[in-house]
Amino acid sequence: MPAYNAAKTLRMTYAELPHDVVDLVIVVDDGSSDETARIARELGLELFVHNGNYGYGANQKTCYREALRAGADVVVMVHPDYQYDPTLLPQVIGPILSGKADVVLGSRLLGGHPMSQGMPWWKYISNRFLTGLENFVFGLKLAEYHTGYRAYTREILEAVQIEINSDNFIFDQEIMAQFVEIGARFDEVPVPTRYFPQASSASFLQSSRYGLSILWLLCRYVLHRRRLWRQRQFQSLSRRYSSAATRPPI
Repeated sequence: MPAYNAAKTLRMTYAELPHDVVDLVIVVDDGSSDETARIARELGLELFVHNGNYGYGANQKTCYREALRAGADVVVMVHPDYQYDPTLLPQVIGPILSGKADVVLGSRLLGGHPMSQGMPWWKYISNRFLTGLENFVFGLKLAEYHTGYRAYTREILEAVQIEINSDNFIFDQEIMAQFVEIGARFDEVPVPTRYFPQASSASFLQSSRYGLSILWLLCRYVLHRRRLWRQRQFQSLSRRYSSAATRPPI
């Protein structure tokens, strides 16, 4: 759980995790100014504390690094803000356990309409636009790319260069581009969400910057695939996935 000022919701999120399925819960506190770290310690969670606010991407890097170091075969990220339903974790990891997927996304846009659950209209429109553009560039048909509920196999995380990705919000889409490039198998499951004051939410300005960052990422990816600007960021670290990156350019 990548945490930043999650003291009001961390207990609720942890309480609803299916503890018979989860072997280890890791919380990375990215320099919170509230009681996030204290609550994590009280709950007996595996806690790592950054000495400053390094960013959402930097937080995830620590999460995945420590999960792999602990020996995890399946790594699940769920935000500790109680926006995503923790009880659905078995459904999220199901496609991985059955051998059908390397990456599973918990999608807010499958099933019920997210605006009826409280998603602001401008977030919904921008999500649909960016997802459509990403599907076009990546050659996929995913319902959404912008979710904070994700599951990965150990092998797929070890195959990409997460450490050279951004420390900011664009990390989520950089890692998706890396997975696409090495031929990862994707699946999605519907995950309804909650929108309430305590749940973390990016502002309009933050969302605008994030959207522009995605457009730049897609441009870089297209240039890489066309061999006009090859980038180490998209190269596989695993021989198992290296052949996928040699497919014809888009």
